[in-house]
Amino acid sequence: MNGLGWWRGDFSGWRFAAVVALSATLGAANATAQANSAPAVVGGPAVLSCGTPSAGMACIAGGAFIRGSDDGPANAKPQATVWVQTFWMDLYEVTYAEYKACEKKGKCPKSGPKYSDFNRPKQAINGVSWHDAVAYCGAHGKRLPTEAEWEKAARGTQGALHPWGNEPATCKRAVIMDKTGRSCGVKKLHSQPDKGRVLEVGSRPAGAYGLFDMSGNSWEWVADWYSPSYAKCGSACAGVDPKGPCGGKATCAGYHEKLVRGGSWYWPAQYATAIWRRPHAANNEPFHHFGFRCAASVPATAGGGR
Repeated sequence: MNGLGWWRGDFSGWRFAAVVALSATLGAANATAQANSAPAVVGGPAVLSCGTPSAGMACIAGGAFIRGSDDGPANAKPQATVWVQTFWMDLYEVTYAEYKACEKKGKCPKSGPKYSDFNRPKQAINGVSWHDAVAYCGAHGKRLPTEAEWEKAARGTQGALHPWGNEPATCKRAVIMDKTGRSCGVKKLHSQPDKGRVLEVGSRPAGAYGLFDMSGNSWEWVADWYSPSYAKCGSACAGVDPKGPCGGKATCAGYHEKLVRGGSWYWPAQYATAIWRRPHAANNEPFHHFGFRCAASVPATAGGGR
């Protein structure tokens, strides 16, 4: 994948300038008003309390939130209110050392980066497939977040475009490509790939819910099958705890791609938003900027309804 030409027809007519304008003009007041006006989803269950999250995880309180954007790319439309149950989310992206430890125990497929300077212990693991991510999370009693869960965690309590608010991504806030180069121009030991690398997790300030690197550093796998728009996805992407096409089943006729979210060190700020959706075949060789973090449902013994 060279340059920015990879993107398919799903994004026809959508240009960098439009995304920059979206980040600049959708003010915090408007986002807050949207979040506060999100109606309750009829039939939603009682919201579970957080309980005590497992070590290294944060609680994302359940409830209704605004997902998608009518002003965003075609595949993020339409904006709608959905409801998710309380869940736990990893504070950090899974690291190289953590994934390799799982490999060594025989619980994770052999995988990971093919390039030098991507194997530092605290770097986010890159170059892993969707199946690799599922295996790792399962080996640790967790799972991949659904797309709706991921977006709720990224948008925070105010329904913003970024974990920190509606201000555009910069290298002070996220590990992205900017005018200084990929990875914010970080110096690296080798020229490949394209003079950039993933950084150690937590190199930027925490955002919503205390989570790190929800924008930039690594694109993050989520559980759902990819639908080219929420409108085409229909009821499977709406209502209470949506899990995408086929309800998140292992196979889904007519669907072959999963999703990554959040942008990466390899891509510009325009993609490091909470609404941008990128498809990729689950069985294909992953790119050198795909990683993940895990989520977990709140155990029945941990949180009663409130």
